[in-house]
Amino acid sequence: MKTGIILFAHGSRDPLWRLPIEAVAAQIAGRAPDALARCAYLELCTPTLAEAATELMAAGVQEIKIFPLFFGVGKHAREDLPALVQGLRDAYPEVKVELLPTAGEFPQLIELMADIALS
Repeated sequence: MKTGIILFAHGSRDPLWRLPIEAVAAQIAGRAPDALARCAYLELCTPTLAEAATELMAAGVQEIKIFPLFFGVGKHAREDLPALVQGLRDAYPEVKVELLPTAGEFPQLIELMADIALS
């Protein structure tokens, strides 16, 4: 099954804000050339989650993993994103759509940030 990854972030009008998110996508592509990774944003910039998902499906993806690049589990992670994901599931029932925990919920990231702060 061909899988795509969407790195989902809030969005900003400042184009420099996107660089770290795009850097993660580039790291994925460099480590796993067959992996299809796309960035998507909740607001203020494009592509949207639906646009990124449509692009992945056009590339033949049958499964999409959505990785929210949020540190906290606020309203966007608890309410807005699950509603958007359900919209994708309803519109494309033939595609498996998995919503991963937010970045800040992974112990590996917490440990890495602590390591960086202590270095």
